[in-house]
Amino acid sequence: DFLYRPRPIVEYRARQQAVKGAIQRLVAGNRKTAVGVHEQGQVGVGCPFRVLESACQKFAVGICFVKIGRQRQLNIAPEEISEAVEYSLAAIDLDARYVVNSRDHEQVGVVACCSVDEYDQDVIRKHEKTRQVKEDDRTRLVDALSAHTGPIFLTFRDRAEIQSLMDATLALPAHFDFTAEDGVAHRLWKVADPQAYVEAFERVPLAYVADGHHRSASASRVATMRRQANAQHTGEEDYNWLLGVLFPASHLAILPYNRVVADLHGQSPETLRQGIAEAGFTVRPASSPTPTSPGHVQMYLDGTWSEISWDPTTIKDPVESLDVSVLQDRILQPLLGVGDPRTDSRIDFIGGIRGTAELEKRVNSGGAAVAFSMFPTTVDQLMAIADQPAIMPPKSTWFEPKLRSGLVVLAFEE
Repeated sequence: DFLYRPRPIVEYRARQQAVKGAIQRLVAGNRKTAVGVHEQGQVGVGCPFRVLESACQKFAVGICFVKIGRQRQLNIAPEEISEAVEYSLAAIDLDARYVVNSRDHEQVGVVACCSVDEYDQDVIRKHEKTRQVKEDDRTRLVDALSAHTGPIFLTFRDRAEIQSLMDATLALPAHFDFTAEDGVAHRLWKVADPQAYVEAFERVPLAYVADGHHRSASASRVATMRRQANAQHTGEEDYNWLLGVLFPASHLAILPYNRVVADLHGQSPETLRQGIAEAGFTVRPASSPTPTSPGHVQMYLDGTWSEISWDPTTIKDPVESLDVSVLQDRILQPLLGVGDPRTDSRIDFIGGIRGTAELEKRVNSGGAAVAFSMFPTTVDQLMAIADQPAIMPPKSTWFEPKLRSGLVVLAFEE
């Protein structure tokens, strides 16, 4: 198998105890929350308990979903969990199709276990650096649970044969169909003929991490740790795989990742505008707070929106030509004194899902001095940079809608 190897995500009888133990270890440090979520009839995927109860009855299995919070201490003995919470297993022998819809956008992907080796060999390509603290946290979590509980958002260049397979699966009844509390609908299908997907994905040369760089990096680290500790390592163990959902590139919606800066670095609003113009940009009143094409950034300053523009065709390097790079390299760093955006506390990032009204609110309330509304990075730009290979600036992309953690779990056999 080249890119996509369908395998059972959870096999009920063989893995019941392993997954039960993993869930117990997860909630051991937060017994009250786990019990409370159970009693309130809510589950970890954020949908009513009865929805999953109905779905799981189709598989004649029990149900166990708990709220997964940020747990840094996972070494409390499982027996400390309240006996009031009874755990059984919601098990689905899955090669699956996953549809997620948000407002008027729908995207369809294939749930799969993807090779960690292919991630390490850059067959599954990256475009972002990770933060060590977050990567360490995720690595400890996966190792403690012996399970991947959150999927990695992957993409690939469209192929008609895969789209045809997905269309055929979509014509069948969905096994899961629910709307989460954030209004995003999630549907899951069981694939009847996974071999057809295997053969189709063998002809896909590359995949790309769209969202989930910390999850994929931690999957690689856990695989390395487990291999070194396993004298009988064969390469077929579950820890050799990462849990992904593969979406055709045309299905993705990338929203802008906007910026706000806490202060003007000792300047007046007029001095900043003048400095931007002297740096070679065109600055004029904006007709809209949202840019309509690359080479344009809208700035909210002193109660008004301005349009900052330049000719993007003059910059050939795929990273330096990104709007977020131009803003950082030519305005934020030299004029506003913003250094490394990963660590500088004076800059904050606001996902495009919150709209430009949030930018105005932050500035008008005094929480920031200036805001920048960005044009979204494109999927083609993301792939071109990953193919270099190169690294995009931090907070270059905001993908929406998000995949749900806990809906599908890859548990390692003990």
